[in-house]
Amino acid sequence: MTLRRSQVSASTADQRLLDTRGTSDWVHTDPWRVLRIQSEFVEGFGALASLGPAVSIFGSARTRPDHPQYATATDLAGQLARAGYAVITGGGPGIMEAANKGACEAGGISVGLGIELPFEQRMNDWVDIGIDFRYFFARKTMFVKYAQAFVVFPGGFGTFDELFEALTLVQTGKVTSFPVILVGTSYWGGLVDWLRQSVLAEGKLSERDLALLHVTDDINEVVGIVDEAIRGHNGHGAHDEHHATASPPEWYPPVEA
Repeated sequence: MTLRRSQVSASTADQRLLDTRGTSDWVHTDPWRVLRIQSEFVEGFGALASLGPAVSIFGSARTRPDHPQYATATDLAGQLARAGYAVITGGGPGIMEAANKGACEAGGISVGLGIELPFEQRMNDWVDIGIDFRYFFARKTMFVKYAQAFVVFPGGFGTFDELFEALTLVQTGKVTSFPVILVGTSYWGGLVDWLRQSVLAEGKLSERDLALLHVTDDINEVVGIVDEAIRGHNGHGAHDEHHATASPPEWYPPVEA
């Protein structure tokens, strides 16, 4: 970058760096935020690079421990851990806590990817590897990069956000061999019906898109879907395979010469 005339600063960069006087406002500037963003990716990649096959589990933070969905998430995470998968959650309460608990009690690797929020939400006690993020987009990258499947329990806006982001990545070929499984037919049935009766009916989706969703109440079926996707993909593990370049989906418009 070249600066001339009135844009030339009266001080040098190293002078400003070494001068400890003044306010701390500089740590809130956009260039400093870029370094913070970079540090979150570096820390996340460093902590999870050797994680091995993993499944991300999402669901409501408001699900209480006495709710049947909490027990189901605990049981499912335990089965996944015993099958050799690490379990990744958002690290908070509710379904996240249930999944971390199930993985931890089964002797598996229990990962929590927390997020800085305006209200207090600490990392639950069942997390073995915990990382707190400032930025949602950095956190979302870790959920996808280090997991080979998403399992989604009933939840609210945050859960919907993760669900549809995963579906978009699979639909557009950004990730491959990546099952998205919805647990709870009575909860998710209305959404699937709307997608079919309104979105698909108006041509906003294809049947192939809708088929990306697996809906079930059977946790054994969930484990089977995960196994088939991860262990059955051309005989390879999906840790790197599901990030390979995929052919464009059928809905892409033709490229004109």
